[in-house]
Amino acid sequence: MSSTTINVRASLEVRDLIDRAATLQGKTRTDFMLQAAQSAAQQVLLDQVFFTVSPEQLDAFEAVMAQPLADADALRALLAHKAPWEQ
Repeated sequence: MSSTTINVRASLEVRDLIDRAATLQGKTRTDFMLQAAQSAAQQVLLDQVFFTVSPEQLDAFEAVMAQPLADADALRALLAHKAPWEQ
């Protein structure tokens, strides 16, 4: 696995805080920061994909989805045309 460098500027107070936490977990500063950043990044991405709803919200959503579609002549016409890259 190849690696790359990520440069970060931080105040001495923040660096010392990170170092104390990393030491408590038996990690290097780099390992601690990478794990924290990776966890935060994964959570941000997962928040874009997965979400939770209450039973009431799910019932309301399912009720809307169960309704018949309105006549959509404009949509039907749009879908009948090929995309510019397909012509």
